[in-house]
Amino acid sequence: MEQDYREAYKKEREKAERLNERIEKTKNESAELSARIAHIKGSRAFKAAKPLREVYHHTKQLLGRVGRYGSIKGIASKLSNKSIEKKARLKHGTRSFPDKERRNYEQSYVFPKNIKFSILVPLYNTPGRFLKEMIESVTSQTYGNWELCLADGSDPEHAEVGKSCLDYASKDKRIVYKKLEKNEGISGNTNECLKMATGEYIALFDHDDVLHPSALFEYMKAICEEDADYIYCDETTFKGNKSIDHMITLHFKPDFAPDNLRANNYICHFSVFKRTLLEGTELFRTQFDGSQDHDMILRLTAKAEHVVHVPKILYYWRSHKASVAADISAKSYAIDAAKGAVAEHLKSLGYKNFSISSTKAFETIFRIRYEICNDPKVSIIIPNKDHKDDLKRLIDSIKQKSTYENYELVIVENNSTGEDIREYYDLLTKENDNIRVVTYEGDFNFSGICNFGVSFAEGEYILLLNNDMEVITPDWLEELLMYAVRPDVGAVGAKLYYADRTIQHAGVVIGLGAHRTAGHVHYRCADTNFGYMGRLMYAQNFSAVTGACLMVSKKKYDELGGLDESFAVALNDVDFCLRLREKGYLNVWTPFAELYHFESASRGSDVEKPDPAKAARYDAEAAHFRERYVQLIESGDPYYNVNFSLDRSDFALKV
Repeated sequence: MEQDYREAYKKEREKAERLNERIEKTKNESAELSARIAHIKGSRAFKAAKPLREVYHHTKQLLGRVGRYGSIKGIASKLSNKSIEKKARLKHGTRSFPDKERRNYEQSYVFPKNIKFSILVPLYNTPGRFLKEMIESVTSQTYGNWELCLADGSDPEHAEVGKSCLDYASKDKRIVYKKLEKNEGISGNTNECLKMATGEYIALFDHDDVLHPSALFEYMKAICEEDADYIYCDETTFKGNKSIDHMITLHFKPDFAPDNLRANNYICHFSVFKRTLLEGTELFRTQFDGSQDHDMILRLTAKAEHVVHVPKILYYWRSHKASVAADISAKSYAIDAAKGAVAEHLKSLGYKNFSISSTKAFETIFRIRYEICNDPKVSIIIPNKDHKDDLKRLIDSIKQKSTYENYELVIVENNSTGEDIREYYDLLTKENDNIRVVTYEGDFNFSGICNFGVSFAEGEYILLLNNDMEVITPDWLEELLMYAVRPDVGAVGAKLYYADRTIQHAGVVIGLGAHRTAGHVHYRCADTNFGYMGRLMYAQNFSAVTGACLMVSKKKYDELGGLDESFAVALNDVDFCLRLREKGYLNVWTPFAELYHFESASRGSDVEKPDPAKAARYDAEAAHFRERYVQLIESGDPYYNVNFSLDRSDFALKV
């Protein structure tokens, strides 16, 4: 039966490949249709009907809200959230610019170092207004030791670009301009800028974007206080001809996260780095035009010793008709270039036989499959007390769906009282050579039970798995194992759903929730949700993952002494992951290993049910956790931006 399932799975994968071919064909047809629609929208009749369309749109939107939120009260609640979001957005626009007093403070501040920033801007047919706003956002910097290097590849029809630049250069000697003999593209033109640069730090700036006045000041703080050799900040996109207050998206980023960066160029702007990082390598490589920044960021962050993220919006990325910010299809070659950049990066780190494919969310967000050598054995540790039906559902799903074969199940029996579960244990061990039942005596202690089970494990890799689970994706073990085998990775977690397909687990953030201990992000989001900035669609680094489904090498498990048994019920998994981080390991969550989690079905919840004894126990363990990790909680989870509220799991902004 299992062999038949694997054959069926193989056929389904082949179908998926054929479907991808059809999708590509459909994209081409869609492009033709878009061109025809654009022609229609340009007609006088279409423009004349605009007022009628707006009335129709708003009526439909209102009716849709009533249907979704159930009442006018529900709509009011949603509109209140929109109002909060609007306020949060406004404070990151021009309202965040320094007033006169703050500007005087920043301009007169004396840093212990005197760093010159060389800001590189490749020009090509830059619209006059965009050019003016770009240059003046540099001349308005509160930190003054900079030079603006402008390499102009504009064609003869756009000679006004050069004239404007020379006019600015005549008024400010920090502006250096060069007219190129021919346009060398983004990479070539930027490399020409670098030849003009004399600064110790290099800054990359697009010709149609805007810098916050305090950008260089904040970066100088990072250099002087944290010895930063690579720096980036948060950013936002805004509409082309409007002011930067007309924001489209606000991208609040995590601190440096290598797995995030490989799957998605989340760093993007505003990259500034120590010039010495370029020794032995190029700035931009022309073979990666369209994704030259991703290639450069991967290479330089791999060499950097102190990558620092400034959690403030200091870069305003203009979205207009021809920009990638508006539509990645405007430069479709960027997708292939990005895949090539990631591949080159992985090869440089010694990875072999990996694959890179676009996700269904965005073509520039990637799914990476790493090689698993020698099919190591995985020991699946399942604590259990009674609840035969839950355990049977889990084990049946493992046996029937798993495409990875080299595993064993170690069921840790703890104080079951029913005869039916004993009979089921006997049946399992008689019919399956790879299933064992061991007995843990004593009161329930999840950490102790898991540690006891691991002591019987024969596998090189441990998978802690709750008994109230059910496998969804057939290659779930491969998806977890491909990260667990990496020497730099500690714990690996999966995407878990409730029975209604809402998300139960998609990574753990420290300090999140009412108890300010730890909480799950994207909690209760629909399974169709792409998440904040697409983060539900790709593998990434988190501070912790849930112990309900956690894979780690046995060597690393033993290195830490297993789970800390002072956390008998709660937060033992988070503590374990944080101790892995202290050892220098990365923890990874992947959306490509999916399971149902019928949470607390077997023992009940310590938080949601009003049981005084359980609540007191949780409070005690929460206090123990907060005491142990007080500094981390106060400073904030590095993988969760400080601008997000800790009262909600949906990446809502603080007001």
